[in-house]
Amino acid sequence: MKEKVEVYLFGQILGTHSFLLKDGFLEPDEYSEIKDQYFLPGGETGTAATVLDSLGVSVRMDGTWIGTAVSPMLREFYKDKNVDLSKMHFWEDDPGVMDYVVIAGLVRSPMGRFQTLFSSGKRWWSIPKEEDIVGCKAAAIDPFFGEETMLAADICKKNGIPYVTIDCPHNSDLHRNAAVNVVSKECTSQHYSGVCPEEIMKLMQAETDGLTIITQGGGEMLYARKGEEIHRMKPFTVEVKSTLGAGDTFKAGCTYGLLYGMSDSELVRFASACSAIAISRFPLPLNPPRLEEVEALINNN
Repeated sequence: MKEKVEVYLFGQILGTHSFLLKDGFLEPDEYSEIKDQYFLPGGETGTAATVLDSLGVSVRMDGTWIGTAVSPMLREFYKDKNVDLSKMHFWEDDPGVMDYVVIAGLVRSPMGRFQTLFSSGKRWWSIPKEEDIVGCKAAAIDPFFGEETMLAADICKKNGIPYVTIDCPHNSDLHRNAAVNVVSKECTSQHYSGVCPEEIMKLMQAETDGLTIITQGGGEMLYARKGEEIHRMKPFTVEVKSTLGAGDTFKAGCTYGLLYGMSDSELVRFASACSAIAISRFPLPLNPPRLEEVEALINNN
C-alpha cells in the first residue's frame, strides 16, 4: 500500500458469483452449458477499486459490511493490491452480501436479495468517518445508502474533495454537489421514462456546476456542464465478451480522470476506453484494464 491513499470509495462491495454461458442466454425449459464461473469481488465500489488499482491508483474503500462467506475471498484478492480494507466492517455471524449474474455476451441477468435487505429496516453498511476521507484527492460515492451516502458527500464537500457519483436524478443533493455524475440508461428509464436524453441533460445541467454524463449502452454518450452546449461521443468499438462491470469501470475511469485533472472530453474518452476494455474480457476482476492498454486504445482511435 502506498503511504498516502489517493482515492476514497464508498458504496456497494460484495461477492459476485458470475456464470458465463457457452451458447446464448437462458431459455425457459432448455439446458444451458456454463463455460466459465467465478466468485470474485463485485459491486459498484468493489469493481471500481479493482480497476483503479490496476490503473496505478491507491484507494481506500468502505460501505457494505462483509460477511463470513465473502471475507476470505475479499481479503485474499486484495492482499497484494493498493486497496485499503482496514476501515471496513467484517461481520462475524452473517454470510454477507452476494449476487449471482448469468452472462451471455451483450446480455446479463443479475440476481440477489437486495430488495429484502433494503426493506429489512436494518443498516448493513458502514458510517463514513471524516478521518478516513481527509487527505484523499478524489472520491467516488454510490447513491444507495441514504444518510450515510450523504454524510460521505458532505464530508467531501466540507474538505474540498471532488467526487464522482452515479445514477442520481437532477433534483438530488448528491448530483448538485458532485464533480461528475454518470447517469446510465437504466437510471433514465426509471426516473425519466419517455423523456429524450437531451431534455434530461438540460434538467441535469441546470442543477449543478459539475459534469453530467449520460451513457446509453452501446449508443452515443452525452456530456455537458451548466450553460454549455451538449457534447456527444461514441463509445469505442470492441468485441464484447461480458458487459458485467462496464458501468462500474466507467465510473472508475471518471474518478481517475478527476484525480489527474483531465478536461471533460479527455475524462469521458478515458472512461469510455476503460469500459470498452472491460467488456472485451471475462472475468473483469482478474483482467482489469491497465493504463497502457487504455492509452493505446485512445491513441489508436
